[in-house]
Amino acid sequence: QVQLMESGGGLVQAGGSLNLSCAASGTIFSSNAMGWHRQAPGKQRELVAHITTSGSINYADSVQGRFTISRDNTKNTVYLQMNSLRPEDTAVYYCNLRKLGGADRFVAWGQGTQVTVSS
Repeated sequence: QVQLMESGGGLVQAGGSLNLSCAASGTIFSSNAMGWHRQAPGKQRELVAHITTSGSINYADSVQGRFTISRDNTKNTVYLQMNSLRPEDTAVYYCNLRKLGGADRFVAWGQGTQVTVSS
């Protein structure tokens, strides 16, 4: 059982920054990917970024160069530093954890944190 707790969302002006955090608790797999998806009104949920236990990172093209994902394996926490925010970044941001390796699959989702970027 894994529980994910997001924090750090809020309201920011365009061009500003926010830092999201997501702490995982419970049974943490030794090999996993943690990251962020977002969902804006009227849009599908999309990948923002993820990072594996070993440090492999993927970014969505829309955030490349503006967002930075990192993690602290000791704290089982993933961070998303969001810079140069745009109104189109407005969405609910969901933390995600996926098990890597093994025959079985597991995915967990946080409850989401609202990010609103005003123009």
